[in-house]
Amino acid sequence: MNLRVVEKEDLTLIAEWRNNPEFQGEYNLLIQESKAELEKRYDNFRPEEKWFLIEKKDGSEIGLIVLEPGSGMQEIGYGIFSSERGKGYCTEAVKLVVDYLFLSKEIVRIQAHTDTRNAASVRVLEKAGFKREGIVRKHIFTRGEWRDEFLCSILREEWKEPKILTETQ
Repeated sequence: MNLRVVEKEDLTLIAEWRNNPEFQGEYNLLIQESKAELEKRYDNFRPEEKWFLIEKKDGSEIGLIVLEPGSGMQEIGYGIFSSERGKGYCTEAVKLVVDYLFLSKEIVRIQAHTDTRNAASVRVLEKAGFKREGIVRKHIFTRGEWRDEFLCSILREEWKEPKILTETQ
């Protein structure tokens, strides 16, 4: 598995994914966003805001991790095609992003939200060292209903050392 920074030429692919309910899965927002809208957002990214493509060893793109900066912290979001779920790619990608952020940024926490019914996403976060902090009630509106989400985080002192970046391949 590899993470690669999204370039402008990747936005066609990302627009396809973001408009594909299968990619979004049953727990994420239904998004309809044109390539032009994505390009405008991409052009206005803050320096700390990044998107990474998740790639298999053969170079096929299977998912996306989004980094959103905050004050002294970073928020992450992720998605992976349903055909690639349950194979460890997302867990590995989140661990890699955690290592990258704590090694390269002066932040004290990384956080993520996930639908309280999304057991697979909760497992990804917990395997990467995140802890559930609580429930954010009616945090997002999607598919005709307000949904509760877990707020999960990992603090720098809980992380202690790289999990992926120091492993030998």
